[in-house]
Amino acid sequence: MTNKTYDAEIISVGTELLLGHTTNTDARDISLMLSEIGINVKYHTVVGDNPRRLRECIDIARSRADIIISTGGLGPTCDDLTKLILAESFGLELEMNEEEKLCLYDYLTNKGYSKEMTENNLQQALLPVGCTVFHNNWGTAPGCAFEAQGKVVVMMPGPPKECNSMFRACAMPYLRSLSDEKIVSHSIRVFGMSESALDQKFRDEMNAMTNPTMAPYAKEGDCLLQITAKAKTEEEAEAMMEPVIRHVMEELGEVVFGVDINCVEERVFSLLRERKMTFAAAESCTGGELAKRFTDIPGASEFFVGGVTTYTNEAKSRLLGIDPALIEEKGAVSSEVAREMAERVRLLLGADLGIGVTGLAGPDGDGVHEVGTVFVALAAEDGSFVRELRLGTRRTRSYVRRCSGNYVFDMMRRYMTGLRVTED
Repeated sequence: MTNKTYDAEIISVGTELLLGHTTNTDARDISLMLSEIGINVKYHTVVGDNPRRLRECIDIARSRADIIISTGGLGPTCDDLTKLILAESFGLELEMNEEEKLCLYDYLTNKGYSKEMTENNLQQALLPVGCTVFHNNWGTAPGCAFEAQGKVVVMMPGPPKECNSMFRACAMPYLRSLSDEKIVSHSIRVFGMSESALDQKFRDEMNAMTNPTMAPYAKEGDCLLQITAKAKTEEEAEAMMEPVIRHVMEELGEVVFGVDINCVEERVFSLLRERKMTFAAAESCTGGELAKRFTDIPGASEFFVGGVTTYTNEAKSRLLGIDPALIEEKGAVSSEVAREMAERVRLLLGADLGIGVTGLAGPDGDGVHEVGTVFVALAAEDGSFVRELRLGTRRTRSYVRRCSGNYVFDMMRRYMTGLRVTED
């Protein structure tokens, strides 16, 4: 296979996916990784552990995709039939892979997982003749890939940790090797501008672009523009994208919080490290989510002093020392209380920055504010800033919390980079 655009279909196998017992994160993760190398995912298919229906899905996928990627059904049980059905569909025999057989024995016996290796475990070491084997460093069932009848077939194990790790380590290099071209992609992360607004701003340019290409994607509470180029070398692809990236960042200005980073808190982490600053948080409606999100980043303890979840009015008074009269007068959901939370937690814990969040995540209001009203505050030595958010009455509690956190981290980013912290 040479220089062309490939279309892929992901077939996720497992009755548990159809029943809702397991969330299909494999298809999502693989789609994200494929976008990094310029492979278009055109279809997601979910099918139960049924040979006839799986054959039908494979036949349909062969008619409309260049690359067929399966997840699940590679294990030792009687309903793990993906490998057998895919091989049969492309006229391939299965053979025992002696190296994988030995690895299975070592994994299941010598490492203490089982006293003996039962016969059905050998099923995992049966692989299509002539395939490229993906050894499973994260579990037992190996994956594999082969080319047949003008199609590329990739088989991945179902457990998300195994699937995600194997796909990045093994399948992505294999798929990259199918083309003589190098495919390079960068993501410009944006907060404060919607996907539709991005599309409106760059629509004419995106429609006119062929190589590199650009496309907006919505995330939960923020969005990104992904720019992808194909060239003979990575250096050529980077050179093609450089003026596009520069132009986009100039056009978007301060709503860009980073390039090729996962989330706004990662940007805050790097800024705190650059400026040798710390922060503390007092949370109400976010219920500790800010602390959790930041401390998910390795090394967070160097910059996050600590936090409190003051969910009730009494907790706000007892733990932070906020005057009950202020809460009574202004209400727990108010700019004044948010400011007090930020200022007091900063002083109490000796941090450079203090964060305060109070609001209504739903489903009930407080008789004054509608659900989705949140006040977020940032306190520093040279002043305090408060922003009122109206996140919508029909949003879920998790969305309100997530979006509130994004605004908090964005306020921190803006403060540390000298941008306007709150709206005029």
